Amino acid sequence: MLFERVMNDAVKAFETIGVLILILGGVMALASCIMELARGGAPSRAFDEVRARLGRAILLGLEILVVADIIRTIVVSPTLSSALSLGLIVVVRIALSFAIDVEVDGVAPWRKAASGQFLMTLDSSVMNVSIATVAKDVGTTVTGIQTAITLYTLVMAMLMIPGSKVGALIGRKRAFSIGCVIYGAGSLTTAVAPNLTILIIGWSVLEGIGAALILPAIVALVAGNFPPEGRPRAYGLVMAAGAIAVAVGPLIGGIATTYFSWRWVFVGEVLIVVAILVLARRIQDAPVEKRTHFDLVGAALSATGLGLAVFGVLRSSLWGWVLPKPGGPAILGLSPTIELIFLGLFVLWLFGTWEHRVEARGDEPLARLSMFENRQFSGGLVMFFFQFLVQAGLFFTIPLYLSVALGLSAIDTGIKIMPLSITLLIAAAGIPRFLPDISPRLVVRAGLLAMFAGIVSLFMNIDVNAGAEIVTVPLLLAGLGMGALASQLGSVTVSAVPDDQSPAVGGLQNTATNLGASIGTALAGSLLIAALTASFLHGIEQNAAVPPQVAAQANVELGGGIPFISDADLEAALTQAGASTDVTQAVLDENEQARLDGLRTALAALALIALIGLFFSNRIPKEQPGSIARGRAERSAVAHERLDQRR
Repeated sequence: MLFERVMNDAVKAFETIGVLILILGGVMALASCIMELARGGAPSRAFDEVRARLGRAILLGLEILVVADIIRTIVVSPTLSSALSLGLIVVVRIALSFAIDVEVDGVAPWRKAASGQFLMTLDSSVMNVSIATVAKDVGTTVTGIQTAITLYTLVMAMLMIPGSKVGALIGRKRAFSIGCVIYGAGSLTTAVAPNLTILIIGWSVLEGIGAALILPAIVALVAGNFPPEGRPRAYGLVMAAGAIAVAVGPLIGGIATTYFSWRWVFVGEVLIVVAILVLARRIQDAPVEKRTHFDLVGAALSATGLGLAVFGVLRSSLWGWVLPKPGGPAILGLSPTIELIFLGLFVLWLFGTWEHRVEARGDEPLARLSMFENRQFSGGLVMFFFQFLVQAGLFFTIPLYLSVALGLSAIDTGIKIMPLSITLLIAAAGIPRFLPDISPRLVVRAGLLAMFAGIVSLFMNIDVNAGAEIVTVPLLLAGLGMGALASQLGSVTVSAVPDDQSPAVGGLQNTATNLGASIGTALAGSLLIAALTASFLHGIEQNAAVPPQVAAQANVELGGGIPFISDADLEAALTQAGASTDVTQAVLDENEQARLDGLRTALAALALIALIGLFFSNRIPKEQPGSIARGRAERSAVAHERLDQRR
């Protein structure tokens, strides 16, 4: 009771402070305008002063109100109304930041980049919780929607490196804008899609092409709009926007699907695209490369190699990784997954050979592979791969636990995942702001350890009798770790090479994150299903309430993999099959335990991968790129001052 009273008082205090700041900000802005005009200042300058002061006050006041609603939603009253209130205030705050566009500490350009990153990630997260509803609306099956999701990832993976080169040739800003137009057209097509074919054209193809132009351009535009010392914060906020989209996507998707329609999410994306395009004109662009021929052979090889490898990974849960699953396809006795991955790697080797040949004869390659010789650059890409592998695995397993094992709705699942978004944003924005000179290597290692601690905490607390509250602390720790990594890796990677190569960095960086996310989801899913199947079949074999012939039949029919389903769905299937009450209860008990065994196995693998990432972190620099730049500037200033004194 005391804790609840304290939290309620905290909410009221934050709300009061937020409202007071809004009121005082308006009064001070008006007073500033009057004083400027009284001094004989130009009206335009007075208006700019009002706009800046009022904008800062409004944004600060709304941020404090967001804190109040976060406390209310997570601690005091985790209800739908409080979640909707929080969502409304966040949307208003984002919309006003676009409308006001106040440049505080030079952060205005990152808002457009972060909005693009948020947009690219949101609809995948929304679609994952709306699969059944979308399938029904467009007259297809769940498998059809999963195919569309797979194709979206595939198109992005195939075109990411060519998309980065297009940005270098026509201009990063122009590529960003063209990508937004294509993405907006895809979102609008998806919103009105009457069938699966139109959905695939709009979402999988058009949005995939748009994303392949936007994501590399974001990396390059941040590099062009921020000095080295300002990049960690900018990249941290941009990367945080993508991770937050994954975290809040289920909540947005759940609310839209339950109370409105999933189509409104894509309509909203069109409006966001329009806002981004209107404001993108304020972003500064770097000079474009001199006109050279586009390496079509390299583009075809990179797209084919990455496409084959990613497609193989995405199909691993259906086909198996090495040995084919029962009923699945087989080539020479092996699963097509491993063969597609090796074939993709071979094509990528051909791509590397071709690019070296192009560069050797003096032509412009699609990507300068000599960049990989830079330890800082290659180390940054490797850490991106590890971060997104673990991150995607967590975003796969935790919603499964909440929605299937505990039976929470999509909305409640989204609310429970929100603590991750909070610490992620705090770390991504706070570390560069308050610790600008901290060692990137130290932050990256601390981030990996925080993710490891969060996963281990969840692993140790998952139990048959556990409730949804056990995910809060693990998610806070995992979000802290993800935010720490996001605050450093973008700056570390881009600062390792000259700024004119930032578009190529964007393509390779997003390729690494795409591969990491694909493998993380596939690996977590495969391990979860394999452990669940083994545990379930062993359990019913040892359970005296299950007849031996039923256990034997289950071994034959379910040996290839058991779906991760809820108790309600399993009970309905058993009742329809005519199972007795005793057998039904025994199977339900074994399935409940097997689900937890599957989740623990997946979490253990993710924790191990986070630890392995520590051994690759020695390539991350000890000194902050911005600190190095400032140090050089200070030494140069001192040298010039001494030279002037001698003269």
